[in-house]
Amino acid sequence: MASNTNSNSGSTKFESILQLDVPKGRDGKHKKIVTQLLSDIEQVAEGSALKVPLSALPDTKENIRAALNRATRQRGINVATSSDEAHLYIWRVSSES
Repeated sequence: MASNTNSNSGSTKFESILQLDVPKGRDGKHKKIVTQLLSDIEQVAEGSALKVPLSALPDTKENIRAALNRATRQRGINVATSSDEAHLYIWRVSSES
């Protein structure tokens, strides 16, 4: 990582770096499960849904749904979810629905 000295101000409190070296994006705490769900959703046949046991989720179904919603919106994938006392169901929704 290259440092870039700031010659305009004389003395800065913090180090500066090139914008090229600034990390982009972040790995949220739900990244692993959301990545797995997205991968599985892509492989599910049209008209089928994933049936995910709530016990397999690393967090509450509400938090996983929220993380999944953010990821699918970012990728332009339309999905729907439902749940019962034991499972979270996820399926793709066609864009004309």
